[in-house]
Amino acid sequence: MNLKTPLATLVPVLALLAAAPAGAQSIDDVEALSPEDRRAYLESMSEDERRAKREEWRNELDNMSDEERAALKEQRRAAWDSLSDEEKAAKREEMRSKRGEMRERWDAMSDEERQEHRERAQARKEERRARRDAMSDEEREAARARMQERRNQ
Repeated sequence: MNLKTPLATLVPVLALLAAAPAGAQSIDDVEALSPEDRRAYLESMSEDERRAKREEWRNELDNMSDEERAALKEQRRAAWDSLSDEEKAAKREEMRSKRGEMRERWDAMSDEERQEHRERAQARKEERRARRDAMSDEEREAARARMQERRNQ
């Protein structure tokens, strides 16, 4: 835990963590938090803990059924559609800003850090490829059809 984190920031996080077993925070649990509480929750973790949590969430998304994924997509679409034009513009600007911050972090990385990042991405790619290669022809064809259907939604 970051010892420089103000106590006021940790109170909502501690309440959240006390309400559920350690490590039991699903994507839905975290998305239900206010932006401030979500930020405090994530900032209370070490970089390794955040990386592990992102990997856990990524796996949770990867393991969703098509129906669950469609429901999540619909839920997010409904939330977007319910925003006013001003709120949508603010969200778009926030995303542009975050992209800029990510670019700054990348630019600030040493060559070794960039290489480590690339290696992690390559490992994820190889995992996906291994899963695909383990599929039968029928499973692979069904996966292609699901991907095509998702693209067309």
